[in-house]
Amino acid sequence: MAARVPLSLKMSPSALLGVRCLLTEEYSSRTLFRCLTELCRRGYSGKAQAVVEKTGFGSPLDHYAGLIRDGSLREDEHQKVVLQKLDQLHRTLRGYNNTPTSIFSKLFTKPKPPKGYYIYGDVGTGKTMVMDMFYSYVETEKKKRVHFHGFMLDVHKRIHRLKQSMPKRKVGRMAKSYDPIAPIAEEISEEACLLCFDEFQVTDIADAMILKQLFENLFLNGVVVVATSNRPPEDLYKNGLQRVNFVPFIAVLQNYCETLRLDSGIDYRRRNRPSAGKLYFLSSEANAETSLDEMFDELAFKQNDITRPRVLNVNNRKVRLNKACGTIADCTFEELCDRPLGASDYLEMSQLFDTVFIRRIPLLTLNKKTPTRRLITLVDTFYDHKVRVVILADHPLEDIFIHDGDHSHDESHILMDDLGLKRDEASNLSIFTGEEEKFAFQRTVSRLTEMQTEEYWLEGDRSTKCEAQPLERSTALRNQQTPDKL
Repeated sequence: MAARVPLSLKMSPSALLGVRCLLTEEYSSRTLFRCLTELCRRGYSGKAQAVVEKTGFGSPLDHYAGLIRDGSLREDEHQKVVLQKLDQLHRTLRGYNNTPTSIFSKLFTKPKPPKGYYIYGDVGTGKTMVMDMFYSYVETEKKKRVHFHGFMLDVHKRIHRLKQSMPKRKVGRMAKSYDPIAPIAEEISEEACLLCFDEFQVTDIADAMILKQLFENLFLNGVVVVATSNRPPEDLYKNGLQRVNFVPFIAVLQNYCETLRLDSGIDYRRRNRPSAGKLYFLSSEANAETSLDEMFDELAFKQNDITRPRVLNVNNRKVRLNKACGTIADCTFEELCDRPLGASDYLEMSQLFDTVFIRRIPLLTLNKKTPTRRLITLVDTFYDHKVRVVILADHPLEDIFIHDGDHSHDESHILMDDLGLKRDEASNLSIFTGEEEKFAFQRTVSRLTEMQTEEYWLEGDRSTKCEAQPLERSTALRNQQTPDKL
């Protein structure tokens, strides 16, 4: 008989904290909410439901009010209005299932899905928080909460897998090519009747071309969608290549999801919160490299491993990192963003490492759009998985990305030639103007700001002891975590 694996070895520290919430009364409602979110994201739906019962709150709106009462949050009318809508959807979804329960219901009736929500607004206004709060309280096993970029990556993998499983067509025979989108949508709808997407954004033409058909089939299969984004629906894939083929998707999205704006004008990530110590260094500072070396050695000392190169296997590709120790990786910007890596590589890193050093980030200009895009994707992925970062850069965070400048030798000119586009034809396309990078980098700066806080650093600790203090020499780290804030 197989040996039973202790629960403590199966679950992350955050998930374990969620279970401990069941056994003690000493956690604040903000801490309980964080436990709920972590449990649900990692698939422990039953345990998450037990934590919901322990909180005494019956709905996301009740929990939000509780966070305000205990001082964990400041009341925000914009957040409250959105939560009232989500609270109603939470009640509507009780007992909802997009799978027919019998042969008769499959033949004659189909459950009519309620409308979902598309929540947009500026960075740091609490969009992800309200969606996660809603998600934590939805009473169904068939739900998924994913970063949109990761979801589309999974869709493309499924498409590739399905195409590979199809029999080869004989040479010379005219046959209609196989369309995998509908069966993929059906496959996903069997796994989830609720999909919650964080950071709904479209920058890839491969995604743009399949979204209408994919989501039309998901909606027809009864899937309810709740999404957050920095852009309103009509601005998705703005000035994108072949956008005319993407525009019909916007109508589909608006037909099945009500648009809500959450924009209080406050970036809560940037408000004053206890710092985790110095985590952002400038190359011009004396002994900056030495300081990073000492921090890495200090963290590596706590690992049950030796410092060595690490080779990651990502989709049958080998990705080599020159320096790692246990759950700590020490990388350069060139290593992470100046070679052909993407979301799947960063996702793999976020599963393996809880702390990543990023050294020698240069000044990012529109002449370096490709590595800039990679950095944006890297930060989005790390933030979504609570990976901690220590950075060495040539410029302060607010000045690291320059929107203007001479683009006469831009890499885009090569792409224009490859696509057969004239310069004036391409002048308004976002792939060449860098508009998407300008827009998305606001989110990157906001997230990197939050990633330097004590709260974020402590939440990202994946060691077996949740209370471990990885930067003991930093005077900014307390012996106990401060009360949780938004």
